[in-house]
Amino acid sequence: MAKLNRGLIVSCQAVKGEPLYGLGIMGYLARAAVEGGAVGIRANYVSDIADIKKQVDVPMIGIIKEVYPDSDVYITPTLKEVKALIETGCEVIALDCTGRPRPNGEKIEDLVKYIRENAKDVEIMADCASFANAEEAHRLGFDYIGSTMRGYTPDTKGICLPDYDFLTKLVKTFPDTKIIAEGGIWERDQLAKVCKCGVYAIVIGSSITRPKDITQRFVGALDLC
Repeated sequence: MAKLNRGLIVSCQAVKGEPLYGLGIMGYLARAAVEGGAVGIRANYVSDIADIKKQVDVPMIGIIKEVYPDSDVYITPTLKEVKALIETGCEVIALDCTGRPRPNGEKIEDLVKYIRENAKDVEIMADCASFANAEEAHRLGFDYIGSTMRGYTPDTKGICLPDYDFLTKLVKTFPDTKIIAEGGIWERDQLAKVCKCGVYAIVIGSSITRPKDITQRFVGALDLC
């Protein structure tokens, strides 16, 4: 049985440099999300994952964003972050699966193997940008394929999000893998269209848990007045 249920997963994150970073409130955001109907939480950093686990009892997708000088991969890029996430007890670990070189020359297949051998109860999510990424994730046996990195790599930059055609293609091509839509969902109508693509679950972050981004979006609309 899958660790994640079908439905809405809310991403509760604040990275270094953002207003909510380091304030210890991700757990409260997660509690509010779950009380609102979220079936899961996606979170960044060991400390935030620990805080959230104290507040809610739903499955968690854990990541660690870490920047290395020799790589553009920053979502759970190395074995160091994988080991730290296993210790948190998160039910799912998400890995960048964009095919870009990882720090220290590490390989994604080795990270997947390590999780399978050392955390047998933990599922793995592939954060993909392209169809080729999804094919590789499917080959490696990921439990979930997500559209997380769509629009965030050089070859996908500028693509209009949500990319409904991309999501539909993933669902039709990989019927034995659970597809998770993530990225660019700001409106209820967009959410409804994503659901019609047949995805297993949907992750929403900025439009729910990042007040700075939400405010900027409304301020930008003032130009139309």
